[in-house]
Amino acid sequence: MELVEAIILAVLAASTPLLIAATGELVTERSGVLNLGVEGMMIVGAACGFAGAWLTGSILVGALFGIVAGTLMSLIFALMALGLAVNQVATGLALTILGIGLSGLIGAGFVGERITPAAHLALPGLTDIPLVGRVLFGEDAFVYFSIALIIGVWWFLYCTRAGLILRACGDNHVSAHALGYPVLRIRTFAVMFGGACAGLAGAYLPLAYTPFFIPGMTAGRGWIALALVVFSSWRPGRLVVGAYLFGAVTILQLHAQGWGVGIPSQFMSALPYLATVIVLVLLSRARTGGSTAPAALGTVFVPDR
Repeated sequence: MELVEAIILAVLAASTPLLIAATGELVTERSGVLNLGVEGMMIVGAACGFAGAWLTGSILVGALFGIVAGTLMSLIFALMALGLAVNQVATGLALTILGIGLSGLIGAGFVGERITPAAHLALPGLTDIPLVGRVLFGEDAFVYFSIALIIGVWWFLYCTRAGLILRACGDNHVSAHALGYPVLRIRTFAVMFGGACAGLAGAYLPLAYTPFFIPGMTAGRGWIALALVVFSSWRPGRLVVGAYLFGAVTILQLHAQGWGVGIPSQFMSALPYLATVIVLVLLSRARTGGSTAPAALGTVFVPDR
């Protein structure tokens, strides 16, 4: 019983940064923008989040630092891809390279330092319930926020007029512009939201998952988040399933090694690159009608002057 509970808790912890980052990217892509810089925004969020928490002693401040860092990184992408109409794929890849280098610079002085990780919820009588107590009533705030975030995004996309307008920009930006909607402004806000989520997902790693910062600690999670958006067919409900499925695979392969089932570590290291290939292949397939991708995804839009 305790082993099952420990595995479930580990899966939730491993899946949370994927769910947060992928939720932000889902909104971004629903607006018609393909941002491959999620990995770069995440690692900068991790460095800034840890720096903020270490300097102030507050996990909340660290999370805010991560959100701001991710948002600022996303504004660089928005300036290039939306303002200057540069190719979105090239801009996203460049943003990832920039983020990796910038995180190393920001986090250089914090390598080896430790902080007190985010506190877990503790409700007398409820948290102590066997098996489900710690799972439902003993997680940290990031886990609960990730669930609230995906529910909020689902409600926004499918139950509000603003969500309908955002999806219209992703499906047919020409028609949305003809109806008088500011396509570039809407897409900029969507990109900023995606950047904020990526920064928070990155900050989660040193603030709750592991109480320290090391260079490259995102370990390809940004690429996995991109693949999850495609896996989910751009639907929030399926995104939750995909995030927890990948988290379960990540944790179970570690337990499998402990049980004597040999899984080469090189295979797990190659997963981020495999996810990138899956994204590119499925995006290509989506343009031929084999998926439900936004019709204008990745297409440059230049409004009439």
